Amino acid sequence: MPNGRRTPDPTSSFSSAFSLVEVLAAIAIIGIVTWLAIPNIVRVKQDGEDNLARARAETLNMAIASYVQAVGTNTAQTNWVATNSDGRYALVRPYIAFSEANLTAFAPAGYTLTPPTSIVPMTNRTTISNSARSTAITY
Repeated sequence: MPNGRRTPDPTSSFSSAFSLVEVLAAIAIIGIVTWLAIPNIVRVKQDGEDNLARARAETLNMAIASYVQAVGTNTAQTNWVATNSDGRYALVRPYIAFSEANLTAFAPAGYTLTPPTSIVPMTNRTTISNSARSTAITY
């Protein structure tokens, strides 16, 4: 051992490599951990998307309130009833920071935001639905 290293003994039956059983055990453990973690990751992703849809709906509700304050209740109600969802979004779009060009682009992917059909009283809210679900999302 002149340089401090041990030279491998070709007659030794022990080697420093992993056995097949050890590799299979490690792969099995990784598989079990993945199997347990993926549903949680999917749920967290879905919850995040739901929260984004709720936030966008609240943003739309706040923009409606700002629109009513800016133009007055009577004018706002008259303009509101005379148009569809995309037209209603166009009315409130100036009151949304970083707004998209249309309501479909403003809604998160897979979600539909529907402004209320009447803004009097102001307790009417935007509804949220998801194409993958059959019920509306409450907030």
